[in-house]
Amino acid sequence: MSKFVDVYLLPIPEKNIPAYKTMATAASKVFLKHGALRYREYVAADLEVKDVVPFPAVVTLEPGETLVYAAVEFESKEARDSAMEQIMKDPEMCAGMEGEMPFDYKRMVYGGFEILVDA
Repeated sequence: MSKFVDVYLLPIPEKNIPAYKTMATAASKVFLKHGALRYREYVAADLEVKDVVPFPAVVTLEPGETLVYAAVEFESKEARDSAMEQIMKDPEMCAGMEGEMPFDYKRMVYGGFEILVDA
């Protein structure tokens, strides 16, 4: 059985990064509590690349926005499916989703991936 990773790509206003970090840090604890093996989030630091398709050519960024990339690893797709049911019902997660979000979740790019190479 292959490990499974959920990947998120979020366009987010740069000014909202501190609030997002607070929210993501709290969410990471809930994900780990319910079976995630690893939880990482990255903020873009170099999007001006040449000779390949840069992220902003695929994900439209508005002025003042940047990208956050998140990867959450699980033992398997089945483990992820089970964990996500628990995560979405967890009171800590629900509390963290109240109020205004620091990003527009409708613009979030998401997908689940099996690990191909793990070196």
